[in-house]
Amino acid sequence: MLQYLDLCKRVVEEGVWIENERTGKKCLTVINADLSYDVGAGQFPLVTTRKSFYKAAIAEMIGYIRGYDNAADFRKIGTRTWDANANENKAWLANPYRKGEDDCGFIYGKVGRNFPKPDGGSIDLLRNIYEDLRQGKDDRGEILSFYHPGAFHMGCLRPCMYSHHFSLLGDTLYLNSTQRSCDIPLGLNFNMVQVYFLLAIMAQITGHKAGTAYHKIVNAHIYEDQLDLMVNVQLKREPFPAPTLHINPEIKTLEDLETWVTVDDFSISDYQYHDAIAYPFSV
Repeated sequence: MLQYLDLCKRVVEEGVWIENERTGKKCLTVINADLSYDVGAGQFPLVTTRKSFYKAAIAEMIGYIRGYDNAADFRKIGTRTWDANANENKAWLANPYRKGEDDCGFIYGKVGRNFPKPDGGSIDLLRNIYEDLRQGKDDRGEILSFYHPGAFHMGCLRPCMYSHHFSLLGDTLYLNSTQRSCDIPLGLNFNMVQVYFLLAIMAQITGHKAGTAYHKIVNAHIYEDQLDLMVNVQLKREPFPAPTLHINPEIKTLEDLETWVTVDDFSISDYQYHDAIAYPFSV
C-alpha cells in the first residue's frame, strides 16, 4: 500500500505532461517504477485509501487464463472492464476484424493461449509453463506473453501488462511481471491485485511455495481529469493495514481454473477502506 502511495506522490511531484493520442487527453507521466509483493508472507496489495473491488480484478485475470476474447464472457465471471474497449472504442468499431457486439478481438489471454507460430499453428504458452512448473522445471524462459505486435490490428487494445515470467528457486516460485503503460488511479489498483493473484494461484496449482512477485511499470501516468481527485482526496487519506486474501484450497489444477472456478472461491479478511472514488476512465 505504501509503495502505491509513494508512486502516486512521485507522479504528482515529478511527472511530465504528455499528450496521449489515443484518448486525446494529457497525462502526468514518469518512466520506470518497480513494485514488489511478498506473496509468501500474504502481503496482499489491496488499496485501502479508497474502496477497491478486488474480485473484478481477479475475474479479469481468470478471463485471461481462459483465453477470453469477448466482453460478455468477462461480465459473466464478474468484471465489466472490457465493455468500453469492446463497444465504445471508435477505431475498433470501424475495424473489419471486429466480429460484433462485445467482441474484443485478439487480446491478452487469447494471445497467450494461442500464440501464433511463423510456420503455422499456435502455442499454448500458459499450458507449457504450467506443465513445466508441475514437473519442477524452469528453463529460464517460463514466460507468459500477451504481446504480439503482428496481431495488434486484430484486437481492441494492446496489452498493458504484457509479460509474466515465472522462476523456480528450489521449491519456491517467483514472478516478474512487466507493464508497458499504467493508469495509476484506476489500472494500478487492479494490476497489483492481479500480479499477486497470478503468483499465488500458479504456486498453488503447480505445488510450490509462493515467493515474491516483482512488478515493473514502464510508463506510469495520471490523466488530467483524474489529478484533482488524486491530490485533493486520495493522497490526503491515511492508509489502513493490508487485508488477507484467501484462495479456495480445492483449486488444484489449471483445468479447475478453466472450468468451475468463480470469484466466490476468493475472499478477503480484515479489509478496512475509505470511501470509493469515481475516477474517470479513458477509452
